[in-house]
Amino acid sequence: MSPSKLDSTASFGHEEASVSRSRSENGSADSLSLFHSEKAVEELLQQTPVAGMDEHLIEFSEALRTVAKALRRAAEGKASAQAEAAEWKRRYELERTRNIQMERKARMAERLSAETKGCIDCGRVKNSDNQLMQQNESNEHSEKICMNNGIWSHEVLCDRESDSNSNADLNNMMNKASFKLSWWCNGENGDQHKHDIVSFEKGDITTAERSSKQISLKWESDPQTVLILTKPNSVSVRILCIQMVRWLKEKKKLNVYVEPRVRTELLAESSNFNYVQTWKDDSEITHLHIKVDLVITLGGDGTVLWAASMFKGPVPPIVPFSLGSLGFMTPFHSEHFKECLDSVLRGPISITLRHRLLCRVVRDAAKNEYETEEPFLVLNEVTIDRGISSYLTNLECYCDNSFVTCVQGDGLILSTTSGSTAYSLAAGGSMVHPQVPGILFTPICPHSLSFRPLILPEHVTVRIVVPFNSRSPAWASFDGKDRKLLAAGDALLCSMAPWPVPTACQVDSTNDFLRSIHDGLHWNLRKTQSFDGPRET
Repeated sequence: MSPSKLDSTASFGHEEASVSRSRSENGSADSLSLFHSEKAVEELLQQTPVAGMDEHLIEFSEALRTVAKALRRAAEGKASAQAEAAEWKRRYELERTRNIQMERKARMAERLSAETKGCIDCGRVKNSDNQLMQQNESNEHSEKICMNNGIWSHEVLCDRESDSNSNADLNNMMNKASFKLSWWCNGENGDQHKHDIVSFEKGDITTAERSSKQISLKWESDPQTVLILTKPNSVSVRILCIQMVRWLKEKKKLNVYVEPRVRTELLAESSNFNYVQTWKDDSEITHLHIKVDLVITLGGDGTVLWAASMFKGPVPPIVPFSLGSLGFMTPFHSEHFKECLDSVLRGPISITLRHRLLCRVVRDAAKNEYETEEPFLVLNEVTIDRGISSYLTNLECYCDNSFVTCVQGDGLILSTTSGSTAYSLAAGGSMVHPQVPGILFTPICPHSLSFRPLILPEHVTVRIVVPFNSRSPAWASFDGKDRKLLAAGDALLCSMAPWPVPTACQVDSTNDFLRSIHDGLHWNLRKTQSFDGPRET
């Protein structure tokens, strides 16, 4: 055998020994090493002149391809099993929650019956029984609607607490204003079919049906409590807040809640603002949706995001006043706040149901997908990026049981349609009407010319996994805050939350959206073509 052939044979033996040694050290070859191994084998097939070795290399390459296919099938089987387990867990939780609700109803009925026995006024006893029956019928109807549509009802949000706290919440709910949502149509004789989508007594919104039609809110009882949230460190906002609080209390006779910081500023301005209410700790914030009928925000889109983040379940209707920069979600102007609030409190008003994403982080050490950290609710987007690392982000993306793609670039954005005019737009995503339910799948600087953004349906669950062959961890941020480290093997699950954010419209949802992109982005603004030019004859 010639020296050149011996050198070639020795080189191949060295390559094969190094491959086997690498596999023994790592335990199992990942898809990236398989790819490089196949590439090395193909190069040897083209370069080696040794007779009889071609068949050996071809068999070796085929074996590597078979292993890669087996690993891919195993990953798909694992994803399918996890999704099936998640579905069974969801059904179990729904059944368990319904049983808890039935027990609570039974206790409430016993308590109310005990109270009514000692009541002298027979008419009051009769009214109490009627109210209890109507409440039970309403709750059963709401449960039926939500179970038929696969959406949790507002009763799922009841906290597991002591009977004393339950009594306090019950009293607050009895004082809470009720309203009804319906599709809006042009006149009583309009072509559009008008029907109710959400109707129950105590004003907590859960999505029973989704549509792109305009939704109208009509108060069935007068609002009694208003929460005002303001942008900090702004003199103009502080002055407007003082005027609005005084007007709501003196003219409209409403109970006013503000943040502790704002109450301190109001009392520093005048001791007459001692009627303004607030909360003492974060535990009271979880019950705000029971006490508050309406939320007013004074600021920009960031103030609306802050208001939405305070409610981990149902969100009261929000009236956003524009005192910020762009204002895609703030259609009302502060100069006419009295007329605007008069119209809102009188009703009916058009609203936009802005859907939120429910995001959960599942660590690699978790035994199943239900050992998660505290979930996040985002109104704009969740971003998975490479952080301070200089390496490309490597993310495996799944939609329910289906593999979507592997993201290699600066990161990925999962956005709501309300957030389509935010970070997703800057990364090349489309602008989408906020009333359209869907999840925007937008890559950030992908290392591929063919990677275009997607819009996924609302009912899917998107799973983002950091593979073990990733060179660096990833970072997830939720509406621009609460950054979480995603190490190799960690996953992020995102699905549509059942609690949308209802924001009041100045005109209607479509008009407000188009006006916001015209005013805020100067969308398609250009000089008009000159009239006095060449024409077709």
